[in-house]
Amino acid sequence: MILLVVARKLPKKRPSVLQIISLVLLLVVTLVTVTQLPIVRQFLSFASNPEPANIVVDTQSVLGPMPRPWRNLAQGGEESSWDIKPISGAVAALHPEYIRIDHLYDFYDIAQGTPGNLTFDFSKLDVLLDDIAATGAKPYIALSYLSPNVSDGDIVGQPARYEDWQLMTQKTIEHISGTRGIRDVYYEVWNEPDLFGSWMYYGNKSYLKLYAYAAAGANQARGVQPFKIGGPATTGFYKNWFDALANYAVKNKVRLDFISWHRYSTNVTQFRQDIYDIRQWVTQYPQLEPTIEFHITEWGHDSENNAGYDGAYGAAHTVAAAIEMVGVVERAFVFEIQDGKDPAGQEYWGRWGLLTHRDFGSKPKPRYRALQLLDSIGVQRIQILGRGTYVKALAAKTEDGAFEVLLSNFDSSGRNAEQVPITFDNLPIGKYTVKKDYLAKKDVTEVLNVTEGIPAQIIVPMGPLDVVKVTISQ
Repeated sequence: MILLVVARKLPKKRPSVLQIISLVLLLVVTLVTVTQLPIVRQFLSFASNPEPANIVVDTQSVLGPMPRPWRNLAQGGEESSWDIKPISGAVAALHPEYIRIDHLYDFYDIAQGTPGNLTFDFSKLDVLLDDIAATGAKPYIALSYLSPNVSDGDIVGQPARYEDWQLMTQKTIEHISGTRGIRDVYYEVWNEPDLFGSWMYYGNKSYLKLYAYAAAGANQARGVQPFKIGGPATTGFYKNWFDALANYAVKNKVRLDFISWHRYSTNVTQFRQDIYDIRQWVTQYPQLEPTIEFHITEWGHDSENNAGYDGAYGAAHTVAAAIEMVGVVERAFVFEIQDGKDPAGQEYWGRWGLLTHRDFGSKPKPRYRALQLLDSIGVQRIQILGRGTYVKALAAKTEDGAFEVLLSNFDSSGRNAEQVPITFDNLPIGKYTVKKDYLAKKDVTEVLNVTEGIPAQIIVPMGPLDVVKVTISQ
């Protein structure tokens, strides 16, 4: 995601104002500008009537294995010397399935020589691939950016020769999916093309051309394990980009295995809504619909540096958004694994990392602890009802028969507090131990006696930005 240090804001979904009083409507009219929209929308969210959570868990309704879309991590281009090996234990503890890397060609010195006369050296990349494997993950490769000897003078510019770009893609896939024999690698064409390089889906600097040559290189790869190629990894969720790429792929019979984008939003339901929207859009392309995948290859609450990433705000958002994605999103890549170094020398500077910079000991932040707590949830997903506006919940059954409910109280203002009732339906009569594991508070243990004819219910106090896992067992 990172190139030098580029600040940006992404558009956010506009909430309904049908029931907002005339004063608020006037405020919207006067303040709706590009820079003021986030402020207006936050104000409107305060003016609405939030629904408190009233959780009901059907202990006998097992929905199947627990989906874990959060088991995907991404690292941006903080520094070319970034090394995952010293933090491999911390990363492995999150059980990642894939680790996404970008800055492939400008950081890892792969393409040697001059345009039209290239050779390839993967030795530097191999060190990273070995370290990714040591965490238990597979690589998710963003084919970006260009090394200076291959570009038109700018690493986010066009290739000097598109034939070289095609060959680079071919050789990269043949090395990772062939020589190294890694199955099911994803190759994502570029990273945020609408930002880094100002690519468009038309005109003289067309992403569609960039994608087509990469896909041609993928088709030419020989002696390789199964892999997938896709894109466009835009800074946000844009229908015009989706339609342009999908239409081009269908019309020109170009391989397109997945669509990817980045989503930064404090509206946690937006992550789920994106998938509902794109699944509707893809029905217009029946050639793609049966097999195409959808990936959010970077996500968080803010695309810019934000102090929330260093504290409880980021932790609560991470869990709440992840809960919203369960059963809906195939892969979502938490951005990012580790902080870059603050030019001002501060340990905490609102960077996106789950861990601090290595100069400060690679310390886990609350978001890291939140992911650990989230991933500790049981193996079987249980039906749950009654999630509220701010309190999101996920229920599971463990291998030893205990029931768990994970709760996150995320309010973008950081002010909401609730006494959350949890009712356990169809819970056998008996005496149970209830344990409440808070992310940032002292754990609480109590006893629940379940008798016939009386609902099995507990109350979970949740302060602003609290995250808690409730376990009920005999």
